[in-house]
Amino acid sequence: MDKGNPLLCDPEKGICEINTTQGHAGHAHVQKGEKPVKVIYFTDPICSSCWGIEPQLRKLKLEYGADVEVEYHMGGLLPDWSYNSGGISKPSDVAHHWDEVSRYYKMPIDGDVWLEDPLHSSYPPSIAFKAAQMQDEHKAVLYLRAMRELLFLQKKNITKWEHLSAAAASVGLDTAKLKQDYESGVAKKAFEADLEMGRKLGVRGFPTLFVTDSVGKQQYVYGFKPYEEFEAAVKKTYAKAEKLPYDHSWQGLFAKYPTLTTREYAELSGVGIPEAEKQLEQLKLQNELSKLDTKNGPLWLRK
Repeated sequence: MDKGNPLLCDPEKGICEINTTQGHAGHAHVQKGEKPVKVIYFTDPICSSCWGIEPQLRKLKLEYGADVEVEYHMGGLLPDWSYNSGGISKPSDVAHHWDEVSRYYKMPIDGDVWLEDPLHSSYPPSIAFKAAQMQDEHKAVLYLRAMRELLFLQKKNITKWEHLSAAAASVGLDTAKLKQDYESGVAKKAFEADLEMGRKLGVRGFPTLFVTDSVGKQQYVYGFKPYEEFEAAVKKTYAKAEKLPYDHSWQGLFAKYPTLTTREYAELSGVGIPEAEKQLEQLKLQNELSKLDTKNGPLWLRK
């Protein structure tokens, strides 16, 4: 596997790696938050391994949300296409790879975006995310999700303003203000601060999560891992972290997360993927859900 291209994520390691000489991750110094545990999450809008851990993160927020807050930072996965090693020199080389990654994570990703309308960089959607954070932290997380759904499922080039703006409108952000912050350079500065923080902490790939408490205790989760590892990191950081029961019914899950992939629904409802598929198809027949089909699996939407 060519390490020269950050988009060639290694599904077995579960990492999208960037070119860096940094060694192991450093220590994240945490401002005391509202909650005893802060997860400092380095990600990127086009990181396929980060899309792969969405089910685990969503479950962590449901079970440990009372004690855990997640702070999102952008990592800068693809500055541009100045790669030419190992025959990976252009976007079309990534298309087949994304289809493979999709099967590995059991999360729908359509690699054809790299053939039909390829992205020149992951910086524009990262800067747009920072602009969204300036408005509303909660909506910014919804915005990141909306951008990823456009990219991974609908093959939209999310460097284009029309798509960045549509995703923003869909989650209730002020698109005029977003455009202003995006274009004025203020969001770019915030993005550059994230990149600098990542360098200081030795972040060399995504997803990278520093699970920290206010007195400097820290666990580190790197790459795609099963849910139990995220949970263990929280427990080791804060022994009193309480696992709260949540509503496993389809109504409860879709009320919390209006769009779910089959694997997300399986993870959150506690059933296997075949059973999840059966239940979701049934709900579609009953006109409770609609289904966005892609070549590598559907997205289910609450009607």
